[in-house]
Amino acid sequence: MFVITLPALVFMSISRTDFHAVFNPEQLGFVLFGTLLSFIALWVIAKRWIRKPEDLGVFIQGAFRSNYGIIGLAVSYNLFSDSGLAQASLLLALVIPLFNVLSILALSIPAQRSGSSSLTSTAMEVLKNPLIIAVCLALPFSYFGFQLPEVAQKTGRYFANLTLPLALLAIGGSLNLQSLRNTSAQATWATLSKLVILPVALTMMAWLYGFRGQDLTMLMVLFGCPTAAASFVMAKGMGGNAELAANIILMTTLGSVVSLSSGIYLMKVLAVI
Repeated sequence: MFVITLPALVFMSISRTDFHAVFNPEQLGFVLFGTLLSFIALWVIAKRWIRKPEDLGVFIQGAFRSNYGIIGLAVSYNLFSDSGLAQASLLLALVIPLFNVLSILALSIPAQRSGSSSLTSTAMEVLKNPLIIAVCLALPFSYFGFQLPEVAQKTGRYFANLTLPLALLAIGGSLNLQSLRNTSAQATWATLSKLVILPVALTMMAWLYGFRGQDLTMLMVLFGCPTAAASFVMAKGMGGNAELAANIILMTTLGSVVSLSSGIYLMKVLAVI
């Protein structure tokens, strides 16, 4: 799914998007600002009470990295149909490389890796990330208005349509409720930060800045999505606490059912959407 169907969904979503129609530099700038602010704040606070380097990086990654490529796209499409999917795809083009680069920093710097080859090889893996490649290939189609041949479009849509059903099956199959017994305070605080503290704070900041309607709701969804499942793979590959990463993914995925639903309901009550 990660290698074929999800990149196909990302490519088809971005390539069919009118870049000039949905490009919103203020929204993209706020996402960049909000993500970097969250990353720095989490690092400054967490290093005061998390002593183990393998725990610190995993906590930071789990508390800021959103599963926007799967859950965010699905929620955005269900809320705003094609316009939501188009806007979400453009946001995804920003956050995919941003999340991956910040995750490398979070996992490598606390561990004080002396071998530059490890960091270099990890950076190369990020550059070879199928989602990043899909974004880079799709942006020229979106910007210049290129069209794929009809056969290629049908094939791409076929693979893209498989993504969300397969993702739901994969998430459900990977959940292990028994691991909740071993949940630590670090996983709990990472979950609260990911689903409550950061989304509320950043959404309020976005509202004060002047975002309204669909733009504001899209930001709330982006910051409120659960932790990306890819964070477990990266944590394990870079020597982080894989069990902590798995617990954070599990808790945020289950908790987001309530937190995202509550956030969307509140937006409707306040007549934001």
